[in-house]
Amino acid sequence: MFKSKYFEVIRTTAVIVISLAIAFLIITLVSDHPVKTIGIFLLEPLSTKGHIGNVVEMAIPLMFTGLAVSLLFRANMFNLGAEGIFYFSGVVTSVLAIHLTLNSWLHPLVAIAAGSIVGALLSAIPGILKAKWNANELVTSLMFNNILFGIGLYLLNYHLRDAKAFANVSYKFEKTAQLSKIFQGTRIHTGLIIVVVLIVLAHLFLYKTKWGYELRMTGINREFARYSGMKTAKVIIMVHLIAGFIAGMGGSVEVLGMYSRFQWTSLPGYGLDGALVAMLAKNNPLSVIASALFLAYIRIGADLMSRLSDVPSEMISIIQAVIILLISAEQFLKFWKNRMLLKEAKEA
Repeated sequence: MFKSKYFEVIRTTAVIVISLAIAFLIITLVSDHPVKTIGIFLLEPLSTKGHIGNVVEMAIPLMFTGLAVSLLFRANMFNLGAEGIFYFSGVVTSVLAIHLTLNSWLHPLVAIAAGSIVGALLSAIPGILKAKWNANELVTSLMFNNILFGIGLYLLNYHLRDAKAFANVSYKFEKTAQLSKIFQGTRIHTGLIIVVVLIVLAHLFLYKTKWGYELRMTGINREFARYSGMKTAKVIIMVHLIAGFIAGMGGSVEVLGMYSRFQWTSLPGYGLDGALVAMLAKNNPLSVIASALFLAYIRIGADLMSRLSDVPSEMISIIQAVIILLISAEQFLKFWKNRMLLKEAKEA
């Protein structure tokens, strides 16, 4: 029997191969030493323990936002609000990291929990607007990104900013609030364990529970789910709460794991990157791990390439654009899928 999962794996692999082939073609055209440059791009991220650590460090926030967005996409909610929630939850967590005095295991727990709960509550607003009044979740979530960024920047400038620092950064966090590192010689922190556990729990929730089934059915056909007796409005609000909680936790973990002060003066971009991770993962929680690591790997490779060769790191934008175009193109390789289905029907 033809399996759609098999087709999606082949399709995603083809997208990645085509994207990299285009990137290599561009490198060949613009670089004086194309073979060396491609070698740097492909192999340099694995050359040292520090570089491997950089890949994993960058993948951690991508896993958080990729997981949050994949759940929303699975419910057919094109919501990009993880960007603003990731940022604002980081601000909330920073306030507690600066002003609270607790022991080293309770302090980060309280700060992360606060950021996560705030993220869930903020995400619920577009969810309620969608469930009750059918407001376009893309529009409302993008508007909330700007609102949350403006409020967060105001708090940083007028309440958290350290006047003695020579930059627009907050006061230093209490050392008890910062997450511990789990691999010596890298900045990989305990956030990696947290996000992997979350991904496993999300997989179990999506495929092993009644609520996960209702979420998937609502995403496939909301009207059918409603006529089947499912409370689709409740499902929409629920998935927004869960996604906001995960995105908020991601911002909190990133701030406490990678920084000693809050220093984001612009949106970090991880929320929008989460959409790309979710698309590559085909909205499958377990696949988010590989997708996030892949995206982090090529970004670190591009950064090292820009420093060690004559090709700028902006080339990574081309790869990402091609991936988005091909992944979102429903007709890409559809002829092959139809041929397989036809062959299976004849054999039957």
